[in-house]
Amino acid sequence: MRLVFLGPPGVGKGTQAERLSKQYRVPHIATGDILRAAMANKTPVGLEAKSYIDAGKLVPDDVIINIIRERLKEHDTKEGYILDGFPRTIKQGEALSKTLEQSGEKIDRALYFELPEEELVKRIAGRRSCPACKKVYHTAFNPPPQEGVCTCGTALVQRKDDRPETVKERLAVYRNETAPLIQYYKERGLLSQIDADQSVEAVAKRVQDAIFQKKSS
Repeated sequence: MRLVFLGPPGVGKGTQAERLSKQYRVPHIATGDILRAAMANKTPVGLEAKSYIDAGKLVPDDVIINIIRERLKEHDTKEGYILDGFPRTIKQGEALSKTLEQSGEKIDRALYFELPEEELVKRIAGRRSCPACKKVYHTAFNPPPQEGVCTCGTALVQRKDDRPETVKERLAVYRNETAPLIQYYKERGLLSQIDADQSVEAVAKRVQDAIFQKKSS
């Protein structure tokens, strides 16, 4: 099982990827996580990525692609994986396809999670993070026992990336980057669109149906 999870920030694809990862015992590969791991481990591409981030620049496609290639060579990907946050551009999608073709593999399905923009802003803007223990809450869906305070006793903060005005900017960038990629997978008969404006359980059912449909076709 080799899956690509696509969707804007806050759509809930990470939650669904984690559920599926445990169910099928394949790794959930989130771009942000492996980027941080590569930098922490001081791999050559990790150090290259860090140089861009330290300079306040976006990490180029080529560097992200190389980090993903490194990760896909690890032993735990033998039975498959769920890619979350990669690819994000046509260039990344084409590079992934080429990499898999070289080893006789392919993506089984690309799942695109959709949610109205107003709901995305609401979901992301409600996040509150603990700067000490890194726990994340949500003012509506997962509030802390004491308002504004983590269970560890630290005052919660709203990250700059989670402020409504920043969220709208992030969503605009995502749409511009990803619209062509959605079409890319659709033209190859690999795309399933998932309505994410439902409960976690209902979305999980739709994810299962999309995967089962592909396996049965």
